[in-house]
Amino acid sequence: MFITNGLATFGRYLQLMGKTFSMPERWRMFMKQYVKEMAQLGVDSIGIVLLISFFIGAVICIQIKLNIQSPWMPNFTTGYTTREIMLLEFSSSIMCLILSGKVGSNIASEIGTMRVTQQIDALEIMGVNSASFLILPKIAGMITMIPFLVVFSIAAGFIGAYATSVMGVITVDDLTVGLLHDFNQWYVWMSIIKSLFFAFIISSVSSFYGYTVEGGSFDVGRASTDAVVKSSMLILFADIFLTALLS
Repeated sequence: MFITNGLATFGRYLQLMGKTFSMPERWRMFMKQYVKEMAQLGVDSIGIVLLISFFIGAVICIQIKLNIQSPWMPNFTTGYTTREIMLLEFSSSIMCLILSGKVGSNIASEIGTMRVTQQIDALEIMGVNSASFLILPKIAGMITMIPFLVVFSIAAGFIGAYATSVMGVITVDDLTVGLLHDFNQWYVWMSIIKSLFFAFIISSVSSFYGYTVEGGSFDVGRASTDAVVKSSMLILFADIFLTALLS
């Protein structure tokens, strides 16, 4: 029963994506919505990304220095390990998990409210491809903004690590040497590539649950919760395969 329901849901998801990825009927309207979604989904998320990344970078640096550093390890180990954690996992995977809660619930509740208030039905009656009109700008806007959020997250994490030098946890010179030691530029690109897939998962899955909601305001809330849970699970599964594929 679970497998059957899962396959049926996946089939409806593919059908919706088929309707979504069609040529916009009015490019001017699409570009207007596209810019709006970039601001709503991306720009409005910069604050929480910077805040969380700053403190995570500081906490990682402190934890590594206090619990892993030993006389047998070079002084730059703390900076090196902090950089690898931020580049390889946090600024792509963990950050997107956080965004799935903020952005995913926002998308699902917005589209779900339009569904239960029959605004989507009104678009269909007017001959508008409601899936493409509502969902495509969100997917495009999220995918466009996610590389910038990743870069901001990496930078904020490094700044947080440097902030620990004020508390005397590590010297600036040791941290700088560690951050630059054996730097592999591919790790930055890998983080960005992974985040592009995660951005698509967040925006498309959340849109699906909002678009297909049935009932009233209670069902919109449940659809919003389902969108966050399902997109988070898919991000974790995708992270395994993408990490193995890109490493």
